[in-house]
Amino acid sequence: MPSVKRPPRVIAHGGKHESPIILSFPFPSALLLALVTLLFAAPARAQQEDQQLWLQLNATTPLSEDVRFTVEQIARFGDRPGGLYQTEFGGLLSVRLVGNLELGMGFRQVGTHNNNTAADEERVRQQLTGSLGRFAFRLRVDERFDPRGPEIGFRLRPLLRYNHPVGGRGVALFASHESFYLPNSTEWGQRRGYERMRNIAGLAVPIGKIVRAEIGYLNQFRLARGTARAQMDHALSIQLTLTRMLRRR
Repeated sequence: MPSVKRPPRVIAHGGKHESPIILSFPFPSALLLALVTLLFAAPARAQQEDQQLWLQLNATTPLSEDVRFTVEQIARFGDRPGGLYQTEFGGLLSVRLVGNLELGMGFRQVGTHNNNTAADEERVRQQLTGSLGRFAFRLRVDERFDPRGPEIGFRLRPLLRYNHPVGGRGVALFASHESFYLPNSTEWGQRRGYERMRNIAGLAVPIGKIVRAEIGYLNQFRLARGTARAQMDHALSIQLTLTRMLRRR
């Protein structure tokens, strides 16, 4: 009798104490199944996720045609930290260098609350911002001062944003990406390397003449570092910016 070729068998083990499960797929299908499992199932088990709410209020006042000062207040809430877990308050002085290019210098006080195990810290920051057409960019440098150690933790935060006007009157769709890179390690816990990415997609709407609102979906992914697991944060982001106009004499 002519021999009948059987498709190769792939044996997948469910758990530590489970019996083998026989999958009689042809080789291409089994390979595809294995790739899907590696790419999607394993990362989903490895990372933890949280649903959050991020609120930010900015107030900007011009000091001259080329200089302005901004006060910033941030509150962040999460399910896993048990509610409010981080607050930030600070100020930023910005100077227009040329065209749309600005240099900013500021300070920020960071507080931790509820189940947030990080320490309160102070940050000094510098940033360079600009725009080209519908694109805007920002390169921010943070110097982090932590009470658990004398070292300064440096952090680089490049950001790119795209604005798409919708229907006039200042309404726009926007999308942005920000990366966090730590160039040095410290004894108090900062670890050198790429730390996280932050992506936002939303809608910007003017409210009256001096208020602008931005509401969107924020996705933040922290890479697994040391003993800490990877974390994916899904947040509703709401930001209000109040801008006082410069009075001309």
